[in-house]
Amino acid sequence: MLKSNFPPYGRDLGVATGRFCNGRLPPDFISEALGLPPLVPAYLDPAYGIQDFTRGVCFASAGTGLDNATAGVLAVIPLWKEVEYFKEYQRRLRWHAGRGAARRIVRDALYVVSIGTNDFLENYFLFVTGRFKQFTVDEFEDFLVAQAAEFLTAIYRLGARRVTFAGLSAIGCLPLERTLNVLRGGCIEEYNQVARDYNVKVNAMISKLTSSLPGLKLAYIPVYDDMLNLINNPSTLGLENVEQGCCATGMFEMSYLCNEKSPMTCPDADKYFFWDSFHPTEKVNRFFANSTLQICLRELL
Repeated sequence: MLKSNFPPYGRDLGVATGRFCNGRLPPDFISEALGLPPLVPAYLDPAYGIQDFTRGVCFASAGTGLDNATAGVLAVIPLWKEVEYFKEYQRRLRWHAGRGAARRIVRDALYVVSIGTNDFLENYFLFVTGRFKQFTVDEFEDFLVAQAAEFLTAIYRLGARRVTFAGLSAIGCLPLERTLNVLRGGCIEEYNQVARDYNVKVNAMISKLTSSLPGLKLAYIPVYDDMLNLINNPSTLGLENVEQGCCATGMFEMSYLCNEKSPMTCPDADKYFFWDSFHPTEKVNRFFANSTLQICLRELL
């Protein structure tokens, strides 16, 4: 299992919540900006109940992907199961708030979807699931985009109407990928090209769904461009390190390898783009959230 419910995760939040960060994630900042709680509760967290979920809820599972095989790599919750939890949530919501109120909550909610990185970095490019034998990279991109369309259609049929869907980031520039790029150093440009190609296809899929599903407002979030702009101009956010993570050496550690006994963990995560070798710091998450909010205000709200 992929977990982060232990220190130093959550260090600047005061508690480890299972978020792969020193603090909060983009949905948390978006929730707060919309006048809702500053932390979006996880659906499976026993500390919360249906009364909490009327103002926001998270169904995400770290390490999962659009491809069900991706979830199997790290033994995490697959995307189809997240949809089942969404259905279960609606049943509980109708019981708690009444059918009409439940329908309004689901219809008026903002859905923030970010998925796909693990499909490439923990699945296809690791050669662990056999997808690399079954598909060319181009075919795998098409397969994932089709899965994304199926997922978005499923939640639309369940009542979702305002949805953001993030493209891939510059996945070749994650600290772990830089570490693996021993011979050439720097970002793995081939991975970044895959991200760009995939994002073009995602944009086309979004346009098609928006025109074919009445009432759907679906906004693309250009994470790739935002990430590269920040990496190339770190001083705009006061960053000093955009190549390694803050936790431990910052070159390969995440999850259990990023722990309280990890040596060399930085004292100030605000100077770093990455918290561990895979995930951004809270400061960068706030930056991404603000960018997403601007798109939401312009296109969805």
